Amino acid sequence: MERIVNFNAILFPSDGRPPTIVQLMTSPMTLPGHHAQSYTLNPSRMPHPEVHMDYIAENLGPRAWKYQLVEALDCMNRKFACPYIIFYPVVSRDGMPFPINRTIRDIQGRRFREDTAWRGNVIVAKYCENPFSSLMDASMADFPILKNYLLTHGCPQ
Repeated sequence: MERIVNFNAILFPSDGRPPTIVQLMTSPMTLPGHHAQSYTLNPSRMPHPEVHMDYIAENLGPRAWKYQLVEALDCMNRKFACPYIIFYPVVSRDGMPFPINRTIRDIQGRRFREDTAWRGNVIVAKYCENPFSSLMDASMADFPILKNYLLTHGCPQ
């Protein structure tokens, strides 16, 4: 039986509400050609950020969202021991663009640019080593680092 595991992640809602902690559900990822024995050491897990994304296309799973790894802030000479992974929606239910994320727009202030705006609900998780085998709980203590990153970085195109 497949085991669902949840991790705390930070949700940046698109409607302007303050960021909150949500449960990011993950499920075991099956890789073709791998035997069951290979799952005992460090199994890969498929995150399901789409659960927290409004207007996202249904039944597409990971094809409806993308992710961006945040391993360091600008001007840092060392990477984070526990980096972040930012999940954002890319395929909407009706084919229309997602609404601009007002929470992140407010963080960016005068630096906001519509052409690189984060859209829809954005979920940020934390990991060690590999984002798909070593997710860990994020907390609001991670918010200042994420705020700093979002202040200077738009959504990847």
